[in-house]
Amino acid sequence: MRFRSSFLAPVVTAALLAGCASTDRPSQAASATSAAPQVQPVQVKVFVAAMFEIGQNTGDRAGEFQHWYERYFRSAKPITVPGALNPVYCNADGVCGSVLGMGKVNSSASMQAIVLNPQFNFDKAYYVISGVAGTPPSRGTIGDVTWGSWLVDYDLGHRWAPEEGQPGAPVFVPRKGYEDYRRFALNPALVQAAYAMTRAVPLQDSESAQRYRMRYPDAAARKAPSVHVGTHITGDTFFHGPGLSKEAQYIAKLYGADDYVATEMEAAAIALVLKRTHGTDRILSLRGSVNFDQGNPKETTQAHLDPKPGETAGGFAETVANVAVVGGTFVDTVVKNWPQWQNGVPAQR
Repeated sequence: MRFRSSFLAPVVTAALLAGCASTDRPSQAASATSAAPQVQPVQVKVFVAAMFEIGQNTGDRAGEFQHWYERYFRSAKPITVPGALNPVYCNADGVCGSVLGMGKVNSSASMQAIVLNPQFNFDKAYYVISGVAGTPPSRGTIGDVTWGSWLVDYDLGHRWAPEEGQPGAPVFVPRKGYEDYRRFALNPALVQAAYAMTRAVPLQDSESAQRYRMRYPDAAARKAPSVHVGTHITGDTFFHGPGLSKEAQYIAKLYGADDYVATEMEAAAIALVLKRTHGTDRILSLRGSVNFDQGNPKETTQAHLDPKPGETAGGFAETVANVAVVGGTFVDTVVKNWPQWQNGVPAQR
């Protein structure tokens, strides 16, 4: 790595000079080196990974990070990390967070730069991958917050046009060789612990979202927001419509996962980075549903993707607030009880 050679050059030079100097007294270079303070890395307890922010981190319309920032990082100084899209913020309690960027490549590149940076120690850290998502109306509603039980990559496979296959048959086959990184079963003890401590957290709702839900006949779509658990599907493709929603559910079942409840763009890629560096036992994926992954039975998929003014689902502001309050409950519990959590998920009563 290039930084090592540039770092070692002055050290080698100093050593040579010291060798030429009198052995009766230490060289000036050696004295300066020994006197330099050693900066200790931040001991990270929980890392919050958001994907985008709207405008500033505070004081304007909230995206995925603003509520986290206002809850934990108001007085934190930004820490620049080469290779990461945005700075990292850390508070005195060991809670850190950053906006990684949208999409698999963007977010995973930032995550890798951060976890490999010597300014941080992630040896005992928990990770909350936090953001918004879509949900199938048969499984959830606007304002829901879900903990991911499985992370499944939507893109790793072969696809063809429906008219080029057998009528009604799937148009997807997994590509061989991707078995180790197309799906991740998250630690069930951790997921269930997070769900147990947050399932009763009161969630915000909006009148516009309440009206919008009534366009759908599904019982799950018409319910008030709640916290639940299920598979998160990661895809750079913004798949949409009942056909592709059905395909996503098919892929989840094909891979042995449970019900698909959230469509997002980053979690599986971030999980792969963490698997190769620190393992997946301490990863949580937390998503708030801001849209349905398909239109109601009376509208086309294209019309749902490009709604007329005043025809959007609403509830975005309430949902991003819901995600932070649910995730914050977990973060606060871990930090407050760190002696019990630092070595792994404590036994649940």
